[in-house]
Amino acid sequence: MLTWRKRLFFWFFILALLTLCGCTAQRRESDAELGLNPQQAVGRKIYDSYCYRCHEPYSSAGKKGPSLQGVFKQQYLEKSGLPATDERVGAIIVSGRNMMPGFGQVLDQQQVKDLLAYLHTL
Repeated sequence: MLTWRKRLFFWFFILALLTLCGCTAQRRESDAELGLNPQQAVGRKIYDSYCYRCHEPYSSAGKKGPSLQGVFKQQYLEKSGLPATDERVGAIIVSGRNMMPGFGQVLDQQQVKDLLAYLHTL
């Protein structure tokens, strides 16, 4: 049978463990804090709706797909080696590539431009 001190220690340990696990969570910055212009802010909403479930925006860790942090800061896309240009990334968004589905049936041309504008901020 556990003594009250052992129970107290056990619960203190569990509480400390849960607290440490929560330390990696970060508050989501607002569009203004990120310095987004109106087009980029619209692109961020599109990103949240269609891209976030598979791609991390501000982390090098990927989900199902690669992280998109700094996607336009390199000359070539990390996984495919294709040029990191608006035209190439836009084509991938519209038509898809490998395991990524295309969003050409869902997003119109202006939405793709807004999304690209946001991706340039990552």
